[in-house]
Amino acid sequence: MNRIIPLFLAPAVLLAALPAAADNPIITEVFTADPAALVDGDTVWLYTGHDEAPNNDVFFEMHDWLAFSSKDMKTWEAHGPIMRADDFEWAVSHAWASHMVKKDGKYWFYTTVRHDETKPGFAVGVAVSDSPTGPFTDAKGSALITNDMTTQTPNDWDDIDPAVYIEDNGEVYLFFGNLVPKYVKLKDNMIELDGEIQVVDVPHFTEALWAHKKNDTYYLTYACFFPEKICSARSDSIHGPWQYDGILNEIAGNTETNHQSIIEFQGRDYFIYHTGGMPPKDGEPSGGRFRRSVAIDRLYYNDDGSLKRVIMTTEGIQ
Repeated sequence: MNRIIPLFLAPAVLLAALPAAADNPIITEVFTADPAALVDGDTVWLYTGHDEAPNNDVFFEMHDWLAFSSKDMKTWEAHGPIMRADDFEWAVSHAWASHMVKKDGKYWFYTTVRHDETKPGFAVGVAVSDSPTGPFTDAKGSALITNDMTTQTPNDWDDIDPAVYIEDNGEVYLFFGNLVPKYVKLKDNMIELDGEIQVVDVPHFTEALWAHKKNDTYYLTYACFFPEKICSARSDSIHGPWQYDGILNEIAGNTETNHQSIIEFQGRDYFIYHTGGMPPKDGEPSGGRFRRSVAIDRLYYNDDGSLKRVIMTTEGIQ
């Protein structure tokens, strides 16, 4: 039967009767960005970049990656930094977007960093651990992707934002890129390319590819336009062709960048993203373009299989 709450009850009683929620942003102690979530049994592991810019009129300052975990998508436990950019001996700085996957009992961490002058430009590295919180070690001893391996743009940051998709048959594909969307098959050892780098045919691409599958349909979401929104496409194959479905969510509030991950956990689908909407506290500057924060809202599918427009909320997960 429906429970009727008398309107004369005190506000505290009314609040106690409501379902628990996780306000957005979900983490308020530090600035977090570029979320990548991994479902591992009864736990969701959330890996983020760590914005440390002193204000919002300089540039990104990011030195390490943070880990958080939850069993209900509402309460999150912090596990501190799991790795720094300069833990790769060949890298010098810029702990940008990353992605964690689990395969054969090991945790594989694909990351964006700036390479030293032996291979100038941004690169993709891979680290590995037996635990989701590390310690992580360089799995290859050198970069997996370097700037000189792709020549579609003159920019030295066009090989960023790695995201890995593992097929049901065990095949592994790495998606990455800025301005030009790319993907490549990985060998079973997870640290070598297995074939040529291919260009993905989707429109309005900026960066932040993410591949997932629901039932028999593959989905590709990515940051599009600038300032960035998130667009979506779908296919019957991880190789495409991709049917463009349009904008999935709008500019993520007070920052030009947008970066997402999509997971299914305990029968519900979630859209995880960052915004610049953290309010100021303790005399610190507010969130913004270089001081971002992770938020989560529900994701839904239309009857035709396309993704419903994501509504960003301050209330978060109910």
